[in-house]
Amino acid sequence: MADELRSAVDESFPRVREDLERLIRIPSVSFEGFDPAEVWRSAEATAEILSASGARGVRMLEVEGAHPAVMGEAPGAGGGPTVLLYAHHDVQPPGDEADWRSPPFEPTERDDRLFGRGSCDDKAGIALHQSALLAHDGRPPVDVKVFIEGEEEQGSPNLDAFLERYGEDLRAD
Repeated sequence: MADELRSAVDESFPRVREDLERLIRIPSVSFEGFDPAEVWRSAEATAEILSASGARGVRMLEVEGAHPAVMGEAPGAGGGPTVLLYAHHDVQPPGDEADWRSPPFEPTERDDRLFGRGSCDDKAGIALHQSALLAHDGRPPVDVKVFIEGEEEQGSPNLDAFLERYGEDLRAD
């Protein structure tokens, strides 16, 4: 089983990397003073990635005054626990571009590492969840729910409102 899983991850790697690079190119800065349309664009791209990776019922979660979150589910074999996977699609402001060795929203590989705003924190989290779904062909051994929020970098000011509104949908073991 481990060899099959490793093969599936290896096979999906080019697709996952391509989607990660696509996300990095979206300047989804959630702070005031930055274009909120870019955060929406990031949420839409995240929803497309989850859907294409086998998640079902992928949808935008909205609360008044908040950037959108994304949720999807991948039912397992049945009878097992439900696992909730979390990530966020918003990023920190890039700061002064002169401080960057490459453009902040252009994924750039150097020394076998990928650089760009969000390449690690936390668009890579989305890529990890995508990879897990793909490795299991959208049918993981346990029930999986995925929650990707759009305000973590500013301290998740509306997380309580999301949980109040969607808490039952996000319930997991």
